[in-house]
Amino acid sequence: MRKTRRKFTSEFKSKVAIEALKERYSLSELAERFELHPNQISQWKQEFLEKSKDVFDKKSSKSKEDQVDLDTLYAKIGQLEVERDYLKKNLKKLDLLG
Repeated sequence: MRKTRRKFTSEFKSKVAIEALKERYSLSELAERFELHPNQISQWKQEFLEKSKDVFDKKSSKSKEDQVDLDTLYAKIGQLEVERDYLKKNLKKLDLLG
């Protein structure tokens, strides 16, 4: 019987990487605790360190993108409310709405 490949969430990977960074336990102990190969932990730790600088670099530009997205979403909400009110009004005229 084949084993299915395990898939790990980003939360789990970051948890393991942070534990490895703390260096409270050896890689062997962490591997046993999380049921992983030590090489996998080392790989996630390295990836975590490489991508950690992006957290602070993109923070300011991301807030501007979020603001643009919020404006678009609020416009869409307004449009949908107008359409809903229009449909309600016309359904009441036709006595299809209770």
